[in-house]
Amino acid sequence: MFSLNLPHINANIRHEEKKDLIFDPLRKRYVTLTPEEWVRQHFVAFLITHRDYPASLIANEMSISLNGMKRRCDSVVYNNNLKPLVIVEYKAPSVSISKNTFLQANAYNQVLRVPYIFISNGISHYCCKIDYLNNKYTFLPDIPSYKELIPPTAL
Repeated sequence: MFSLNLPHINANIRHEEKKDLIFDPLRKRYVTLTPEEWVRQHFVAFLITHRDYPASLIANEMSISLNGMKRRCDSVVYNNNLKPLVIVEYKAPSVSISKNTFLQANAYNQVLRVPYIFISNGISHYCCKIDYLNNKYTFLPDIPSYKELIPPTAL
């Protein structure tokens, strides 16, 4: 499909009724293979394999209610107490990450109030740490490991 700035995965892809499907191990089913889904599958595999995120604490297409409307977060990472820790927003590789991408993730964060937001189009990846006490955010130079996200006492 597309070459990404993420490690290669052995994707389980099949063709069915004029469309390609990819198996999502988290949802345990085949989903339509769109460019955004290609990024999601690679990024989630990266989190699990290279940053030690527990697969059991990641949800794809997490449904939330925002201003009375149903929305879906692309991925949400939880801590061991099942409290949301990270919102991940994906875009297709052909889509530039812009201020609007961050505004979209921030809108979801009005509901979840996570300390981290990750944004990726498979080529560029961003990690934003949110400081609610001082009402500011900081961009981190890399996607942190799972253990770096939470205090050692919470593990």
